[in-house]
Amino acid sequence: MTEGRTRETPQGAPPLIGVTTYEEAARWGVWVREAALLPASYHRAVERAGGVPVLIPPMAALRGVGALVRRLDGLVLAGGPDLDPTLYGAERHPETGPPQPVRDRFELALARAAVEAGLPFLAICRGMQVLNVARGGTLIQHLPEAVGHREHGPAPGRIGRHRVRISPTSLVGKILGETADVPTYHHQAVKRLGKGLVAVAWTRDQVVEAVELPGHRFGVAVQWHPEDGDDLRLFESLVAEAAGR
Repeated sequence: MTEGRTRETPQGAPPLIGVTTYEEAARWGVWVREAALLPASYHRAVERAGGVPVLIPPMAALRGVGALVRRLDGLVLAGGPDLDPTLYGAERHPETGPPQPVRDRFELALARAAVEAGLPFLAICRGMQVLNVARGGTLIQHLPEAVGHREHGPAPGRIGRHRVRISPTSLVGKILGETADVPTYHHQAVKRLGKGLVAVAWTRDQVVEAVELPGHRFGVAVQWHPEDGDDLRLFESLVAEAAGR
């Protein structure tokens, strides 16, 4: 068991995989209220991969983060809105979305705690950006302006696809191979890599599409959306490591 962890998964039991969520106004039945939200594709992917998904709402009280990490076997940092650029020392771009201060603070603390505890994690889209900022990195705030096209997020509310080139010696490369056609929807990306992170996948325009944290049990982040595709290998690898296999 990695130092800092106090929980061991019983032999043969499916691991508990925490998945971060939005906190937004939502409508159901006769109600319109704030709710913890997550596209069903996330928890279905975890379940199909053999894990038990546990949805984690943003918490204002950060003192519970350490206890949360100790009770999980793995973590998915899910996609979502843009991070507040003041968190990485930048001025807001006109295309950057409004801040989500509670979620930003919570997920940055959660990412740092997961790294410190050696908790296996898969960070997706915003999750990869959270990890990078948590490690002291910065972000490109609006990719179409930087790369001159919209292939990374082709239309509002619609998932696109593009090809990524992957380092064959990386963990992602060993899981997926040297190239992959992946579901994509994002307009921000890594600019300066955070401390200890290594870029391991790129698009043809050299945008970083995946990073890893060498030395971590399973520290993987991807800019694309594997939960919206048919390839479950990243989720399966996370669940296998979380279960100690």
